[in-house]
Amino acid sequence: MERLSFKVENQDGAARVGKIRLRNGNVETPVFMPVGTQGSVKTMSPKELESIGAEIILGNTYHLYLRPGDRVIKKLGGLHKFANWRRPILTDSGGFQIFSLGLANKNKKGLVKILDNGVEFQSHLDGSKHLFTPQKVLDIQNNLGSDIAMVLDECAPGNSSKGYAKEAMERTHRWAKEAKLYADKKKLNSAIFGIVQGVTYDDLRIESAKYINSLNFDGNAIGGLAVGESKEKTYHALDVVLPYLSENKPRYLMGVGEPEDILEAVERGVDMFDCVAPTRIARNGTVITKSGKINLSNAKFKLDKSPIEKGCDCYACQNFSRAYIRHLLVSSEILGIRLTTIHNLRFMLSFMAEIRDSIKNQSFKKFKKSFLKKYLK
Repeated sequence: MERLSFKVENQDGAARVGKIRLRNGNVETPVFMPVGTQGSVKTMSPKELESIGAEIILGNTYHLYLRPGDRVIKKLGGLHKFANWRRPILTDSGGFQIFSLGLANKNKKGLVKILDNGVEFQSHLDGSKHLFTPQKVLDIQNNLGSDIAMVLDECAPGNSSKGYAKEAMERTHRWAKEAKLYADKKKLNSAIFGIVQGVTYDDLRIESAKYINSLNFDGNAIGGLAVGESKEKTYHALDVVLPYLSENKPRYLMGVGEPEDILEAVERGVDMFDCVAPTRIARNGTVITKSGKINLSNAKFKLDKSPIEKGCDCYACQNFSRAYIRHLLVSSEILGIRLTTIHNLRFMLSFMAEIRDSIKNQSFKKFKKSFLKKYLK
């Protein structure tokens, strides 16, 4: 079986519904991918993820390489078997985490060193030194058994000067070419996605999109957005980039998961999304509803007998009141954050299903307008 095939099945303007076929299953797009950084979506079991409709999840190369180790995971049958997840897995290259480590510790010299052949970094666990090259990152993801592997890239900060943005982009391009040549030579099992960079400089973004697209990866990703720039700049960058990315390959906007941002990106022709936000805010008691986000820890929900959201079919909404979930949260009971997580992920997956249906029915713009009117009120 080929590593990846993609077919656009319906279209409404630039918004499209498609199907990605991978070794471990099919994925309907547009898709939201829950993030399982350490090989686990926080508080959720694989069975629960399947029950709420997750078709693909993320793992993180940086974290899994450091602990328990990609070779350990390979010996145990690969990440799918290790985590008992039977559906597709996309793994990030770990580049974003490495560069974030450097930014977060900018006063500590030596934590991250960018070299021509890769990135040298110190583990956040024990301080040990490691080197990620474009080839090594793919070897790690191959050991994990990823369905989709991301190439190593440099995610320059959103406030980078144009000079540095260009330097980082050119380095990303060199690494992408090396990764593509290596993947083809080794006949790796994972589908490989290239990543467009260029911060918010139009000419750099166009140059990057053209170059990454020319390398003929299995899919194309847009990185370096939603990292501090305004939403308007994010949307503008998509307008600039997408015309240069192949229409017959999946387009993945990395790290974006706010409903309003997903709608804007889908309208422009993006197919894949991921974000830690739905699970992260769930652990703080915040839930996503069609009327916006609410924090169930607030005292006003103490006597609220209603579910998180009427009409929601998730386990939390079908069985428990806001008052009970609030009680669990303020009592630091683990069930509380499990229920808020189940709801938030089910909300996101149902939201994506509604988007797909609206595109099939040629009513996407109407759905977008109606959803945002209530969600952003």
